[in-house]
Amino acid sequence: MRLRTALIAAAMAACLSGPAGAADAAVEANRASEAQLDGVRGIGPGLSSRIIAARQQAPFRDWDDFIARVSGVGRPRAARLSAEGLTVADQPYGSPAKAASSAAH
Repeated sequence: MRLRTALIAAAMAACLSGPAGAADAAVEANRASEAQLDGVRGIGPGLSSRIIAARQQAPFRDWDDFIARVSGVGRPRAARLSAEGLTVADQPYGSPAKAASSAAH
């Protein structure tokens, strides 16, 4: 019985800690706490502070707005942060919805 319990616990832990779990746990730049932002790989205390300061002026409209307003974030870093789970306006970087809204302007 102990072996069965241990196997079930190990299987559950593997499911929760795998790469798919990280991708499913989106962190929205417009709503995330400092701790949640710090939890995204590639965001440390300095960047999370800059993100929060910028969004206090106004919510980020899209990734282009985020890149323009957050010092130290360019397109390559935005792509890496998005791959780690960061979203802006509930969209991953380079999403079709973002491209369509930019084309409409």
